Amino acid sequence: MRRGFSLGELPTPKDSSALCKSRFGFADVKALHDCRFWMKRPKKDQVTPERLMQFGFAYAPPLIIGAAVSNKVFDSLASGAKTVAQLSEETGAPTRGLRAIMNALVGLQLLKKDRHQKYSLMPESEAFLLSNKTGTLAGFFAMVSTHLLPDWLHLSEAVKTGVPPIALNQEATGPEFFSVLVENIIPMSYPAAMTLGQSLGLAKKRETVHVLDIAAGSGIWGIALAQQSPLVHVTAQDWPAMIPITKRITQKFGVADRFSYVEGDVLEADFGSNYDIATLGHILHTEGEDRSRKLLKKTFKALKSGGVIGIGEWLVNDQRTEPLPSLIFAVNMFIHSDRGDTFSFNEIKAWLSKAGFKNVRLLKAPGPSPLVLATKP
Repeated sequence: MRRGFSLGELPTPKDSSALCKSRFGFADVKALHDCRFWMKRPKKDQVTPERLMQFGFAYAPPLIIGAAVSNKVFDSLASGAKTVAQLSEETGAPTRGLRAIMNALVGLQLLKKDRHQKYSLMPESEAFLLSNKTGTLAGFFAMVSTHLLPDWLHLSEAVKTGVPPIALNQEATGPEFFSVLVENIIPMSYPAAMTLGQSLGLAKKRETVHVLDIAAGSGIWGIALAQQSPLVHVTAQDWPAMIPITKRITQKFGVADRFSYVEGDVLEADFGSNYDIATLGHILHTEGEDRSRKLLKKTFKALKSGGVIGIGEWLVNDQRTEPLPSLIFAVNMFIHSDRGDTFSFNEIKAWLSKAGFKNVRLLKAPGPSPLVLATKP
């Protein structure tokens, strides 16, 4: 028997028999046959359970990150590298659980561990998982187990009945959920909103720019535009229960003096008119097709001639076969609304054209999908 094999080299029948006998102790004919069979190079099209097993534990990373956030792991490491024992003393959490989640976070490349068994932050965790940073995602991961996962656990029954466990697109039930969510997803929208403002040349404007931020939530779309020019003034519309959250966050970003507010449902509130820009930041997927069509027509009327609508969405392709995050998000909308869904660019383009918009186009931007832009003639 040869002493070794090159990487990927197929052992000969003689090699595999010798290995099965010497290394694994197999001697009878059937055991040797089975051993040699599993030592053969897998065929390229051979089906294995490996990918499904990965799916089986796909719930784990967000829960691990959430546990680390709740137990102040990232915040404690902000001051420097620490051992598990040092972190335990600082946070009060026992070492066994800390060690387990921190090693997993190393595997997820959110922490690193040196030869002295000290853990430290990686660039992503330092940028987005420290609780005291503006736009942190720490709160989002902390709420996965309390605000998202409980509803997803009812998915099988919801598919069977066609009824979601809770419809969060209703004013009676939505504010309690969205008041927690909106601030925690700021990092998803803020870069895209900044890109929108840059593409529209806001920094170079010499006259007042009036912006309508529809279903504003945190107000981050209007905030990002207001940050680019002191001439930008924003009207933020949302449910009455959401407006205090919007006001607090605009104060946090230092632009509250250039915001005014309109309360009510998107199809019932008086938007006013003569706006230069209207933003719909991840709103259509909660409204569903019928209400989205009506909302786009209403938004068209609120814009001045030459005004631009900017839409952030989780776009799918026309066949609804990709991208995977947007397909999964469609399930999230099924779970959390009575009519929500994800849509393709061509679907939204058709709705915009029907509403009267022209020059419907995509704008490459950070986030789950490009932005959809259109202009009122």
